[in-house]
Amino acid sequence: MAESNPFGEEDYEQVAYTQRLKAAVHHTVGQMCDDHGEESGVTFSRQVIAAMSEATMKKCGEFAVDLELFARHGKRTVVNADDVKLVARRNRLLEKHISQMADSLVSEKEKKKTKKTKKVTAPSNNSDAENDDSNM
Repeated sequence: MAESNPFGEEDYEQVAYTQRLKAAVHHTVGQMCDDHGEESGVTFSRQVIAAMSEATMKKCGEFAVDLELFARHGKRTVVNADDVKLVARRNRLLEKHISQMADSLVSEKEKKKTKKTKKVTAPSNNSDAENDDSNM
């Protein structure tokens, strides 16, 4: 009889994914602390970096839950820029930055859209020349 694994294969994959994500966040926080430390002459201990990494992971988890709830409240299944702005509403600098980014993305999207419509509506010179040749 085969031994049953108390953790299913999906559970194991989820735990492994979460551990890789935590390691990546820890590495990034460490790099940021090193960069800031070089500029300001401050050294960050391993415990401080670990605490900042854990706080970052926890806060991102809270953001994810809030984003999902905001979308669900709006009777949507997709999170949009307004949901992200709502999450950032308590941090004025972050809210301002996200609003600027969202506005620039909207303006870029509109520029691309107008370029596409110009290409579609612009008559082709080759087809006019072919039509003129066929009339001769």
